[in-house]
Amino acid sequence: MKREERVMNSDEVTRRLADKGVKATANRILVYRALHDAHRPMSMADVEAKLLSLDRSSIFRVLTLFLQHDVLHAFEDGRGVLHYEMCDSTGACNHTDSHLHFYCETCHQTFCLDQTLLPDIELPAGFSPHSVSFVIKGTCPDCMNTGAHHHH
Repeated sequence: MKREERVMNSDEVTRRLADKGVKATANRILVYRALHDAHRPMSMADVEAKLLSLDRSSIFRVLTLFLQHDVLHAFEDGRGVLHYEMCDSTGACNHTDSHLHFYCETCHQTFCLDQTLLPDIELPAGFSPHSVSFVIKGTCPDCMNTGAHHHH
């Protein structure tokens, strides 16, 4: 599923948040757009670096709220750092859109591998999954090409 590669206006953000049952505030719109425009998962530090006008606790509050309402997904990269990304499904989140992530140990970027399908995992009776996240660690194509993974 390709995301729209364009900037969303505030009305659109407000509507998307309303779909998820979230009231749009200035901070929430800023955080939403930062994540939407990044087109890749962002850590708390990434969001902070992009939104210098907001302090850390404000950002954290928004991210936490977004997670509760399935506006975002969070997953841990290989280092235990949480990364956030947009949840593309409207309304309640169906976790069929869980996908693989690749963490490059050289440039420390995390990539969504949307096209790579995850196996359906049969859980034992009584287990109810909330989210699924797979992270593969290694070297991304750019770093492989530049040979950057040799110098550390």
